[in-house]
Amino acid sequence: MDWQAAHVSFTLALCTAALLLPLGLWLARWLALTDSRAKPWIEALLLLPLLLPPTVVGFYLLIGLGPASPLGTWLGAQTGLRLVFSFEALLLASLLVNIPFMVQPIQRALSSIAPSVREAAWVGGLSAWRTFWRIELPLAWPGVLAGVALTAAHTVGEFGVVLMVGGAIPGETKTLSVAIYDRVQAFDNAGAHMMSLALVAVSLLALALVFASDRRRTVNAAHSGAARS
Repeated sequence: MDWQAAHVSFTLALCTAALLLPLGLWLARWLALTDSRAKPWIEALLLLPLLLPPTVVGFYLLIGLGPASPLGTWLGAQTGLRLVFSFEALLLASLLVNIPFMVQPIQRALSSIAPSVREAAWVGGLSAWRTFWRIELPLAWPGVLAGVALTAAHTVGEFGVVLMVGGAIPGETKTLSVAIYDRVQAFDNAGAHMMSLALVAVSLLALALVFASDRRRTVNAAHSGAARS
């Protein structure tokens, strides 16, 4: 097991999930409630990273954030920050490609809340903000848990974007998926097998959490419907 790579992968997963959660909650709630004509386009844009090859995403990130780009040149001159081949580059790329994994489960959970629940809260004197925290979020927590689990698991297993934007710097940008590739290239099948099993276990746990939370959400919705009837 490459423990340095494991540390980078799980640190990246934790940072990605923590930073995407507030954005995911806000964006998912807006998508769940809005009637804007722009909604289909925004949803399509959010899902685009799932359809594009990771190399395409990585390529455009290199073009847009590399040291020769206007943004990369400015940041390098002003702050010394590198947006490619650094942990910050990995984090930025991970945030972009993992948005749909965070937003979609939360959006489905918020969309399943009956409008009458929000209306009752507003009639009772709760503001939109307090309604979200005291009513909507407790009801939608299975979707929030699913979003965090899927985001973390996908981050740990991401390969194409990570390799193109971050490279394979030991202890800084070399993740478990890259380490597995290196072990296979070196014909170290035993090492690759051990790390692959770790990723399988992480993915299986994430999927179990998703299905368990979805089942809980379905049961809660059924009980809520029975109570209203």
